[in-house]
Amino acid sequence: MGVAARTIEVFEDIDLLTRRAAELFADCSNEAVAKRGRFAVALSGGRTPRGLYSLLAEGADYRDRIPWRAIHFFFGDERCVPPDHPDSNFRMAKEAMLSKLDIPEENIHRIRAELPAARAAEEYEEELRRFFSLAEGQAPNFDLVLLGMGADGHTASLFPGTDALQERRRLVLAVWAAKLGAFRITLTPPALNAPELVLFLVAGADKAVALEAVLEGRPEPDRYPAQAIQPPHGSLIWLIERAAASRLRR
Repeated sequence: MGVAARTIEVFEDIDLLTRRAAELFADCSNEAVAKRGRFAVALSGGRTPRGLYSLLAEGADYRDRIPWRAIHFFFGDERCVPPDHPDSNFRMAKEAMLSKLDIPEENIHRIRAELPAARAAEEYEEELRRFFSLAEGQAPNFDLVLLGMGADGHTASLFPGTDALQERRRLVLAVWAAKLGAFRITLTPPALNAPELVLFLVAGADKAVALEAVLEGRPEPDRYPAQAIQPPHGSLIWLIERAAASRLRR
């Protein structure tokens, strides 16, 4: 695997970070629709993405610039709960953004996480293969993948020390998160490393130690799964709030 073209941008506060992410989303969506007639994005859960989704849906500077009806929404991971559960990433994205926009229902590709975990993962992989017309060994060419990072260095639902980090064939897996005592459904490294652009959004002082290890430490993706995201043919941009970047040397 090649080395991603990595860019790191640090912002004084979360509002500036969110506005930069919204600009990138708007630009990327318009470029993709101009080239291919559609924009395929994988959404992330978490507090920071929620702010982005709200800004995209409610901020006139962005909402009116984005070709919403040509966008297909996917999810990088999901908790094993029904779609109306408070912990559902789908519910968060729907409340913050999807329900406020004119988006065809068939353009929203949620993970059916109310099913048994292994079946939900298999069905979502089939959905990806169908939508992107993938042959065996191919990965989905998302235009944009949005990711966050936990204080332990995990991203999506790729947690430290889990077998999913070694996956090279499957695109979606059901993974057991031992410290959470629950299954999660997640895209795997092959799926997360194939897009045109991967955009990490990281905020909070509690992320500083892990972020230093991920960006400036030696390669240990089993310990810091965010290091496993290195798209060889796409771009990798880290948008970081100042408190999270406090331990970075450069």
